[in-house]
Amino acid sequence: MTGAARPARKAALPWYREVSPTQWKSFFAAWIGYVLDGFDFVLITLVLTEISAEFELSTVQGASLISGAFITRWLGGAVLGALGDRFGRKASMVASILLYSLGTFACGFAWDFTSLFVARLLIGMGMAGEYSASATYVLESWPARVRGRASGFLISGFSMGSVLAAECYKWVVPALGWRWMFYIGLLPIVVALWVRRALPEAEEWSATVAERETKPNPFRPLFSTPLRATVNTVLTVVATLALFGVFTPVGAGAVPVLSVLSGVTLAALAVQLGGRRGWLLYLSLIVTVFVAFLYTWPIQALLPTYLKTELHYSPGQVTNVLFFAGFGTMAGCWLAGFIGDWIGAQKAYAFTLLASLVFVFPVFAAGDNLLVLGVLLFVLQALSFGISGLLPRYIGGHFPTESRAASLGFTYNVGALGGAVAPVLGATLAEGRSLGSSLALLTFAGTVLVVLLVGFDVPARLNRLLDPDAPRDHLAAEESAVAGAGPAARVQQGA
Repeated sequence: MTGAARPARKAALPWYREVSPTQWKSFFAAWIGYVLDGFDFVLITLVLTEISAEFELSTVQGASLISGAFITRWLGGAVLGALGDRFGRKASMVASILLYSLGTFACGFAWDFTSLFVARLLIGMGMAGEYSASATYVLESWPARVRGRASGFLISGFSMGSVLAAECYKWVVPALGWRWMFYIGLLPIVVALWVRRALPEAEEWSATVAERETKPNPFRPLFSTPLRATVNTVLTVVATLALFGVFTPVGAGAVPVLSVLSGVTLAALAVQLGGRRGWLLYLSLIVTVFVAFLYTWPIQALLPTYLKTELHYSPGQVTNVLFFAGFGTMAGCWLAGFIGDWIGAQKAYAFTLLASLVFVFPVFAAGDNLLVLGVLLFVLQALSFGISGLLPRYIGGHFPTESRAASLGFTYNVGALGGAVAPVLGATLAEGRSLGSSLALLTFAGTVLVVLLVGFDVPARLNRLLDPDAPRDHLAAEESAVAGAGPAARVQQGA
């Protein structure tokens, strides 16, 4: 009777007590990293009009500064993700925080468009590494049953960072100028040093490395022979230069050709990393994330510009609206975590995005009524951008532990090029219509496409065509494996 009662009491525990104090500590460290990541990344959207005025930039040129951080994300996600697979999630987190902090600090010293654009490239690399390292770190530390919550709660930190950035904008820019917003970007380095000193390594990664007695090398397929290493190095350089040409005046007149060239080279790398059985999974996840950024980033990137140029809001009013949007996204991330654990990430994604479609056009029809606009934005961001809190859980479940950080970092951040396209596309469409209607159109169309891709489970269905025996959810399967390797199991194996 006593033995039978114990499992019942364990099952009755509140979910937050299933997470140990050490696991909570790991989560909050990663969450703070995301807060500072969000703070650093959205600074450019807040001061875009001030920068454009000082450097005499057009709307499209200003939007390309937002795009700059996305150009190097694929490379940062892959390299820092591989670092996390090889040497541990914690080392990758520290390197990522240092990189985006230094890039943000450098933005404050920019003297023209090109220098600021280069600093944004560094921020993109660091942000990409932070996403993959922190996501895998938390997911592999928390119990499987609450990993949806781990994912949603973690991503909410980005929104908190954007809210803090908006508050700083209201006080710092009018008094000290836009450059001081970037000087503050050195603060995350303190967090990086604390993470390096105080945190343990992710449990699942440590268990996998100990079991296999070797450290993973997710880039082995790219450098297995001298010829392949040379070819893939060339492909990496070509992809980077092509993307630079697409989003800067350097490539003027050749954007269609450069876009195709960058797409082909990145697809070639994805096919090799995925291998004979996984290449279709890699490509389909990249497309899914690309479209997801097309629906989230038009508003995320150009909302402050819309508020200041079309609604003529003051800095204080812009901050108030961004509070509504930021806290709406945070609430959506928290909600996504619970719904994802309840009905699964796939269904949660599809149903929540369908509900968000009701609010897209009303947001841009609210006019200058700040309260109505704020409430509508809160709901829209909760249901649309907030559900992206499940992306780490959704993508990470497709990959095993030994390659998860690099695979998640590569597929997510190549797909994140949709975020580079979104603001430029929105600004370009606005040349023939209002910016508000352009943002609404892009958001609505992108949302419908993501509902179809995720709702019908397209990446997993395509993957099963080549790999019928692939686990439906690696994160759930590996949690069971780690649990099964407890003390009792090890004694039994020794016997």
